Amino acid sequence: MKSVRFSTFGGPEVLELVDLPDPRPGPGEIRISVRAAGINASDWKKRQGLMDQELPQTMGHEAAGVVDRLGDGVTDVAIGDRVFGFAASGGAQAELTVLFCYAPIPPSLSFAEAAALPAAAETAARALDQLGVESGTTVLVNGASGSVGGAAVQLAVARGARVIGTGSTATHDFLRSLGAEPVAYGPGMSDRVRALAPEGVDLALDVAGSGVLPELIVLAGGPEHVITVADFAGAQEHGVRFSRGDGGHALYVLSQLGELVEAGKFTLPVGQTFPLSEVAEAHRVGESGRVRGKLVLLPG
Repeated sequence: MKSVRFSTFGGPEVLELVDLPDPRPGPGEIRISVRAAGINASDWKKRQGLMDQELPQTMGHEAAGVVDRLGDGVTDVAIGDRVFGFAASGGAQAELTVLFCYAPIPPSLSFAEAAALPAAAETAARALDQLGVESGTTVLVNGASGSVGGAAVQLAVARGARVIGTGSTATHDFLRSLGAEPVAYGPGMSDRVRALAPEGVDLALDVAGSGVLPELIVLAGGPEHVITVADFAGAQEHGVRFSRGDGGHALYVLSQLGELVEAGKFTLPVGQTFPLSEVAEAHRVGESGRVRGKLVLLPG
């Protein structure tokens, strides 16, 4: 099978399409013929050597496709089913991959739209769980128009929370469509939030990493009411929790997305798609920030 891999750290040019042995699913796992694979900021961080140090590395953790092989003990899907989910050990950006966590693709979604969901939804659900977002709480999402931010807005709204979301003025109609009350970021952001919530907010989630943790701490009444998924250094400096998966993943969210999607309560836009052979260009586009919405690779 063809798979995306890099054997040295560097720019997008180090990415290559190589032939690797077809993977085999273990007990409880399934193999899919990949129709679409999501791209995340962690991909170029890994490529640059900012995360895992082992070489070579295959790429990708989320994919959508058609089941073509079952591991021992799998009874909840059948060969030919459309599914999306998380790759067992990376390598989702390939013609074949093994999924350890998966769910049926909602009928209304394309493969590309389904592949855009897992990482953003899991990150958002995990952070909301850690914050304790529930019905009746008011939560501020900083960076609400991106994939993780948009997922957090919609999942919080589905829990019955009131959501205030920061974003550029150009994104405000989009944020309203997700269920958030939009606020422009930048100087004066705190005053604009207090115009909507005079007593401040109950909780705050930072997905933008834009240096606003001190403001969020004041608005939420203390660092214990704030979580960031994007500002590790700021979290250490200000005593804010940095959300990561080593404390447990919110994998359950995959099974909830189908109902939300079909009810019109959850959507994540796909910004641009690329053939698997153009993965280097996809990285260049992603790192430039020129496209809003998820970037997705389409094998074959």
